[in-house]
Amino acid sequence: MDRRQFVIGTAASAAAAWSGEALAQDVFPSRAITIINAFPPGGANDLVTRPMAIALEGIIKQPVVVDTKAGAAGAVGAQVASAAKPDGYSLLSHNNGLASYAEVDKLFGRPPKTTRADFIPLARLAADPVLLLVNEQTPFKTLADFVADAKKRPGQIVYSSGGLYGASHLPVAMLEKVAGLPKMRHLPTAGGGPAITAMLGNNAQASTQTVLASLQHVKSGKLRALASFGAERSKVLPDVPTLKELGYDLTYYLWVGLFAPKGTPPAVVATLTGAIDKAAATAQFSEAIAKIGLEPSYLNAAAFTKFWDEDGKRSDDAVQSIGKVAG
Repeated sequence: MDRRQFVIGTAASAAAAWSGEALAQDVFPSRAITIINAFPPGGANDLVTRPMAIALEGIIKQPVVVDTKAGAAGAVGAQVASAAKPDGYSLLSHNNGLASYAEVDKLFGRPPKTTRADFIPLARLAADPVLLLVNEQTPFKTLADFVADAKKRPGQIVYSSGGLYGASHLPVAMLEKVAGLPKMRHLPTAGGGPAITAMLGNNAQASTQTVLASLQHVKSGKLRALASFGAERSKVLPDVPTLKELGYDLTYYLWVGLFAPKGTPPAVVATLTGAIDKAAATAQFSEAIAKIGLEPSYLNAAAFTKFWDEDGKRSDDAVQSIGKVAG
């Protein structure tokens, strides 16, 4: 072989090797995917995301790791995910709070750390309707009783929430608006659990919490559910009417969704959404959701994008209704 043949042969081999390497790199996914969970272990996001990760592994044939990055009511995880490389290997599990961070920052004159435009909705994994709850020591038997007393005694009813502008604060502001209620007294706490404890101890008379979080206390009679913010009655609480049935055009869910950082290539997004759709349809995932007491409420990427846009606008309106409140 002369020098010219050697050079041509070597170049051809290198080109073939490079082409093969590039092709391998283009195949997605070719390694583990990490789902950043923005909330502490044991909460709804954790309980829903982990079975999804397990089901997803069986579809994509790669490890799916759940990495908890909790803090600042989910803002820490959101910021970590928004700064991640948009290659499909870093996803985010979040809830309603993701929609309202920018509006809260705007209210306080701060540059937003994240906005809805920073994320691509992939799927809504679960949605748990919020209930209007009162403790057993109150005289309220119906929503009408509650509304009448709130109007008669402005600022006297104390309600607890899991924190300012959070998923159990916003629905109260929404209810105040649609029912024409004067603002009630707010007791913010460090999470849904402490908010329920405040009610059980009669430090607060009311709260809006999910079916999942409050069911045991409703069943025991310690808390009374006056209305559901769900579009339909809960199967586990069939006697609790919806707000819509009672004449108020309002729905609100604490939901868990999966997102990719903006800039993730469309082909990668398509692969992810297709795999997530298949994982959500598995008996493994459905049974895990049912086991923790949630009803089926999965939305694919297109439906979730529409829902998230509408839900985000409702959250923005609620933040503005609450106004600037010091933490």
